[in-house]
Amino acid sequence: MRRISKTVKINKLYIGGNNRIAVQSMLNTETADITAGCKQIDRLVSAGCDIIRFTVPDMQSVKAVYEYKSRYPDIPFVADIHFNHKTALECIAAGIDKIRINPGNIGSEDGVAAVAKAAKSKGIPIRIGVNGGSLEKHILEKYGAPTAEAIAESAFYHAGLLEKYDFTDIVISVKSSNVANMIKANRLIAEKCDYPLHLGVTEAGLRRIGELKNAIGIGSLLCDGIGDTIRVSLTDDPVNEVYAARDILEALDMSEELVTTVSCPTCGRTEIDLIALCREFDKIKPELHPSRKIKVALMGCVVNGPGEAKECDIGIAGGRGEALLFKGGVPQYKIRYEDILKVLKEEINGL
Repeated sequence: MRRISKTVKINKLYIGGNNRIAVQSMLNTETADITAGCKQIDRLVSAGCDIIRFTVPDMQSVKAVYEYKSRYPDIPFVADIHFNHKTALECIAAGIDKIRINPGNIGSEDGVAAVAKAAKSKGIPIRIGVNGGSLEKHILEKYGAPTAEAIAESAFYHAGLLEKYDFTDIVISVKSSNVANMIKANRLIAEKCDYPLHLGVTEAGLRRIGELKNAIGIGSLLCDGIGDTIRVSLTDDPVNEVYAARDILEALDMSEELVTTVSCPTCGRTEIDLIALCREFDKIKPELHPSRKIKVALMGCVVNGPGEAKECDIGIAGGRGEALLFKGGVPQYKIRYEDILKVLKEEINGL
């Protein structure tokens, strides 16, 4: 059962509550480089990114915020702010949709109060970002290490700073490069507040290991019903972060994609090139438009066919140079191998 959090509006997107899990990524281009930034934004949106964050370290970058909002008025943009509350104020004035800060590192409490007041007047939410690698000295001394309890306490400490100034339009994000700590910290927070939670494993590394760490961390929490937005942080092209996030949601049946697939791992019984078939099927997915969400099974033989994939709406079970089409676990007719994709496309678009 999903944890029901407060609902927060970012531009036209609602997160939390019963709203779908939103996918986020971050530009790795220089924010002030409008041309490079726009190219990456276009690629991220095409990949299915819902929320895009970029760093705003200086006033030159603030000027870029105006340009991005002008070109993409409907995309939820998040300004990542550190150390200077005036930069946050300028981003709010520029029309940013959400601010990401650590209230403890943007200056005095007067600065926190100013940002809270400005954000509240514009209806802009604030995401509190806490990283296990940069906890406050007094909290680190208390726990002796960046434990899950220390990370959670830091998050509540920062939320308290905003709440002190009557600001509660908050999203909390607690991240760690330690997957177990990240999971436990989010569970602790989920028990004690109803703020929406943004999930991710930070500093996760290159694509292969980074996807694995995030799948474990994010996936475990989503299975608990915890999480409202996700980012798969990778040392890689940000577009691959979006693909990985979408894959996690599909693996958990939380994706809004109309067509999802299951396929067997193949074995000595397989008499068709199922691996190549699955890759080609992925390529034609954008051409599939059933009238409802469906699950497609691509199986290598009759053992793994209708029997093991009977919960799927439609699928094929391979034979020697051919395949058996089945619907709802019921065999229909045989198809030549070279016609499988064509027939599946026709059948799926007719559902």
